[in-house]
Amino acid sequence: MIRVLADLVLERRPLMHVNLTAAGLVCLGLGLAVGLSAVALRRTANEQAELGRHPPPLQQVHEQATAVVARTTAEVTSTREVHYLCERLLALCCHAAILVGLFYVGWRHYQETLTGVAMATLYLLLPYTAYHIDQLHHVWPSAFVVWALAWYRRPVWAGFLVGVASGTSLFPLFLLPAWWGFYAGRGAGRFLIAAGGALLFTITLTASIYWLDGLYVTRLIAAMHLWEWQLWHLPAREGIWTAVHWAYRLPVFVLFIAFVIASAFWPRPRNLAHLIAFNAAIVLGVQFWYADCGGIYVLWYLPLLILLVCRPNLTLAEPPASMGNLMTRLTLWGNRRPAAVQGTAKELAV
Repeated sequence: MIRVLADLVLERRPLMHVNLTAAGLVCLGLGLAVGLSAVALRRTANEQAELGRHPPPLQQVHEQATAVVARTTAEVTSTREVHYLCERLLALCCHAAILVGLFYVGWRHYQETLTGVAMATLYLLLPYTAYHIDQLHHVWPSAFVVWALAWYRRPVWAGFLVGVASGTSLFPLFLLPAWWGFYAGRGAGRFLIAAGGALLFTITLTASIYWLDGLYVTRLIAAMHLWEWQLWHLPAREGIWTAVHWAYRLPVFVLFIAFVIASAFWPRPRNLAHLIAFNAAIVLGVQFWYADCGGIYVLWYLPLLILLVCRPNLTLAEPPASMGNLMTRLTLWGNRRPAAVQGTAKELAV
């Protein structure tokens, strides 16, 4: 956490050189990807239990995917097997999205293809990836946040991705002030509208599915009593707050909220380095007070830490320039002069 906070004041950073060629990194990464995929899809006698609880919207995504696949393979595979495969395949797709996102950020924004390949390979090398390779709710929000950073030049798309992550995993809601501060005066309105629309759409879609299934009231009551988000309840699962009185979590949560609010106003101006550091610090800060297996959701912030450690100097990676309000843009568009078509201009009569 100290390293992440210190990165907010580090402006000049030398480019980190990799002591392996791109071909070697790709070969190593492909081998790791194949091996980890086999581990995720293989059934064993002692299967790893689910670490933490799926948020209700994400659980609905999993159930709907299982239902779609089960209808097409009802005579071949049991429902339990389909449920198992869908969860593993969705988790692998999220891991693949993170790998591509890390490479894209390195290639596009860090302007170093080798760094992008190195970040993707490093993600596969770390033991937390292998240990949580099949935990969908650990990797789902990270994929959306990584791609929001990859498309930071497009406030609408970034807002949409952060909104979907917030609507399905809840904790990315705390990232909104940092993103708003990043886009302040340069697309903050478009970002908030897109994020709010995606969040509302996700919640409405989940509620509609529950309503059609006749489980709306039951699920609503369960969602309102999520003990992992309630500071006055003791953790029901193993974590850093197990057997610790709930009152000790309150000052930690207050400090966390103060930091989240401060992320909307400091520092100014901002660049991509500040945005990555704030995202990593906020997601990491959630671990200090989150009750449901707090401290084990490493994949929530692991891709962000990789982006932070491997980043070069990003002083010029600022948000896009303001385009003005809608009326200004329409006026400028209407006053544009048509480009002269070559070879069609008439000569003046003599």
